[in-house]
Amino acid sequence: MDNLTHSLVGLFLARAGLKKVTPQGTAILVLAANIPDIDAVSLLGGAGTYLRWHRHLTHSLILLPFMALLAVVLVRLAGGKPVKWLAGWGIALAGVASHLILDLTNIYGVRLLMPFSGRWFHWDITPVIDGWIWGILALAIIAPALGRLVSAEIGDNRKTTGAGWAAVALVLLFSYDAMRGILRDQVVSQVEAHHYLGLAPRRVGAFPTGNPFVWTGVAELSSAYAVIPTNLVAGFHVNDAEILYKSEQTPEVNAAMNSEPFRRFLEFVQWGLWVSDPSPDSELGTRVTLADLRFGTPRALGFASVATVDRNGKVMDSYFTMSGMRPR
Repeated sequence: MDNLTHSLVGLFLARAGLKKVTPQGTAILVLAANIPDIDAVSLLGGAGTYLRWHRHLTHSLILLPFMALLAVVLVRLAGGKPVKWLAGWGIALAGVASHLILDLTNIYGVRLLMPFSGRWFHWDITPVIDGWIWGILALAIIAPALGRLVSAEIGDNRKTTGAGWAAVALVLLFSYDAMRGILRDQVVSQVEAHHYLGLAPRRVGAFPTGNPFVWTGVAELSSAYAVIPTNLVAGFHVNDAEILYKSEQTPEVNAAMNSEPFRRFLEFVQWGLWVSDPSPDSELGTRVTLADLRFGTPRALGFASVATVDRNGKVMDSYFTMSGMRPR
């Protein structure tokens, strides 16, 4: 999830009452709700390094207690004020846990079992940045401010903490994610109920968009994927499916697969589509692309690895991209 969402969830956990257990409780919770993302420094090493280390150990269950302790230590050092260490650590655990849970809801996912397993866990119910979640959280910021303004106008000087609105925002956020989960199950059921190219799907998935009622359904077949834009209000139309054929396991694909960008990407990819076509960079080469359909298609690449392989099976160039653009 984006860091604005993480920060506001930490703030509302504090306002809902957790900040009372220790001095600097709000700072501890806001920092703890963001601290797993210290791995963002890996972006300095380029897209491939970021892919390898983002949501790695800092997002694992085994480091959760240590990340929480680090948040308390940093607040203590930066703030210069005493904290109640055990109580501060306790609320920091809640802050870090909120980060992992929010990251679980989106399509990127987290590797909770590192370093023992590189398995990705992801619920696929929200996009990484969700405007509806921002709206819910903004309500809990604006409403108390308006309440204080009205109170000042009528001469009511009672202090408002925003605790009630913070609790409301957290409940609404949980309810929104639960609704998203129900809607995703409906999409998966609809995709699974149909045949594509005369074949039943081997597996099916559904990826969220900014609209809770609009999803991208995906059905994997033996030699292709069917990608179906699904609007739960307008209805499911199997004829809207786009068929994306998988590349055969050619020598060029095998060569690309053994290059470093592809090996790293294969640890991450969940809905991988291999495509081979003539390279625009060389008359004698083949361009091999591995795209993750959660983030785009070969026509509109998102997360993907791309290689140019010559006619002798030598990889001439290979890179990972997060935007479809070749990194500089």
